[in-house]
Amino acid sequence: MNTKSISRRRFLQGTGAAAIWVPSTMHGYTSAEMQAFYANGVMEQDVAKSELDTPALCVDLDLLESNIGKLQQTVTANGIAARPHGKTHKCPTIAQLQIDAGAVGICTAKIGEADAMFQNGIDDILMTTTNVTPTKINRAMKLREQCPGFIQATDSPQNARLLSEAAQAMGITADVVVDVDPGGHRTGITPGQPALQLAQLIDQLPALRLRGMLCYDGGSQHVKGFEARKLRTLESLVAATNTYELMQRAGLNTEIFSGGGTGTYNIDHGTRGLTDVQVGSYVFMDAQYLDIGGETSSDVYADFQPSLTILTTVLNDQYAGRATTDAGAKACTINQPWPIIKNETGMSYTSGSDEFGTIRYDDEPSRTYKVGDKLDLIVSHCDPVVNLYNQMYAIRNNRVEAVWQISARGMSA
Repeated sequence: MNTKSISRRRFLQGTGAAAIWVPSTMHGYTSAEMQAFYANGVMEQDVAKSELDTPALCVDLDLLESNIGKLQQTVTANGIAARPHGKTHKCPTIAQLQIDAGAVGICTAKIGEADAMFQNGIDDILMTTTNVTPTKINRAMKLREQCPGFIQATDSPQNARLLSEAAQAMGITADVVVDVDPGGHRTGITPGQPALQLAQLIDQLPALRLRGMLCYDGGSQHVKGFEARKLRTLESLVAATNTYELMQRAGLNTEIFSGGGTGTYNIDHGTRGLTDVQVGSYVFMDAQYLDIGGETSSDVYADFQPSLTILTTVLNDQYAGRATTDAGAKACTINQPWPIIKNETGMSYTSGSDEFGTIRYDDEPSRTYKVGDKLDLIVSHCDPVVNLYNQMYAIRNNRVEAVWQISARGMSA
């Protein structure tokens, strides 16, 4: 018997209701109607989750709050801080919940995301991607002019000089961190002397203020098995720690040494000097993360609960061994592993078709679905899935408690 599949099944069975009960008499509300119900920040209509038009992106508030609380408690106990990445949820409301729980600010990947967050009340923002074009540099400086808590990354002397010139031209001082490459050669400057020399240049250039460094090792986050992930994480950041210490000995500002993520949040404090973790997916979780295993279970990563789901409706049940839903690639993406039907066993889901998803039954499915039935899907990869929706429904006890705008949706520039 496959013990891995059993432990995975038990975990998923404990994460919520198996199916969405649809009453015989009910209203069906469009996304526009739901937004109108919540126009003044209060849910003026009592709406059951089952009454939502589908596909609908839903977040379970109890699970979301539990995830935020557990993360904050863990990093605080480990002597570091959380600086969650807004590219996951793209939602200022969730960013504020994270800050209220104790996060020192948020990260963003793009200047568009940073601007959307600031326009919606978030003002401690670390942008982790370098702005290299005149357009983006100008946008970043305009944001910095309005937002004293905006910090941006750079990874080359040429870019640092451009940032300095732009800040001077606007009569402002721009806060900057050095992005250090953990070894993946995606972004960042080579650790050691090249990174030190860049930091020293920033410290000398007019209109720039050095705040420290960041080093995000994305490759470590999805390493399967806790011990293997721990080994990879701590080894890959040795060069970054050495760079941090070089900067310290040179008398440079090292108040920020940011890195780490959801897969390594309880490992990252082992990196000397690290001040905060750039966790993202922990708030929602997804099929990709569930598969990596955790410290207490090698089979499933159960540290955080899958709070984000897609509510979908069965459209066709005429054919043996399968059913068709209204959540295909445009609702789920085609990232793999495929979405997981929440709290069910003996069936699988694919979303390869643009408009339609497919349920396939094994020999002993926990149930079968009929036309009109609604079900929850644990998403494959939460970041791109969120970017498909304008809003998400905040659910508690199967009632819609709030409608949250995904204000940074589509902000890829």
